[in-house]
Amino acid sequence: MRLQGKRAIVTGAGSGFGAGIARKFATEGAQVVVADINGDSAAAVAAEIGGTAQTCNVADRASVQALHDAASALGPVDILVNNAGVTHLPAATETVSEDDFDRIVAVNMKAIYLMTQAFVPGFKARKSGVILNIASTAGVSPRPRLSWYNASKGWVITATRSLAVELAPDGIRVNALNPVAGETPLLKSFMGQDTPEIRAKFLSTIPLGRFSTPEDM
Repeated sequence: MRLQGKRAIVTGAGSGFGAGIARKFATEGAQVVVADINGDSAAAVAAEIGGTAQTCNVADRASVQALHDAASALGPVDILVNNAGVTHLPAATETVSEDDFDRIVAVNMKAIYLMTQAFVPGFKARKSGVILNIASTAGVSPRPRLSWYNASKGWVITATRSLAVELAPDGIRVNALNPVAGETPLLKSFMGQDTPEIRAKFLSTIPLGRFSTPEDM
C-alpha cells in the first residue's frame, strides 16, 4: 500500500470528491483525518474508512488552527488535501451577489492560504510534505456564467505553481488536480437545473463523455 504509515488531512471530505479521496487514501494505507464543515458527514465517512473526523470551517483561522492541533496530536501530518470548495449558480456576472462572491473567495481561495500557513511550518521542520489542491478545468477553460468560480480556480492553479516553486527547496511537493464537473452535490449548482438538456450540454464539452466521479480522484 503506497500510503502505509502516512497521515493525510482531506478538507470537504464529508461528501463528493473529498469523500472519494479520503476513501482512496484509506485503501492505500493512510490514516485519514476527514475534515468538513458538516460534522455529521465527516463522522460518517470517517467511520466508514476507519479515519478521524473533525468539524472545520476552512475559511476561519481559529477553526483551521483547531484542525491542525487535533490532527497533529495524532502524529505528524504528511499530506494536506485542500478540497473544500463552493460555487455560485450560473448567472450573468453583474447579477452575482456580493455574498456569493465573498463565499467563493473565502472557501476556494482564503482557505488554502489559511491551511498552508497552518501546516507548512511542520512540513518545513521535517523537510517533507505534500499539498494537493483541488482546482478545476474551469480555471483553464472557463465556462460562461460561472465567472467568479472560474476565477477562483484559476487562482488555485497559480497559487499552486507559486507554492511549488517556493517550497520545493524544503522538500515539500505542491500539486493541483483539475477535475471536470462531477457527480457530486455541487453539480446542480454548476448547472443551475439538472435536466437532460443541460446535462447533455455539459457532457458535450467533456472528452471522456461522462462526468467525473469521486472514485476518479
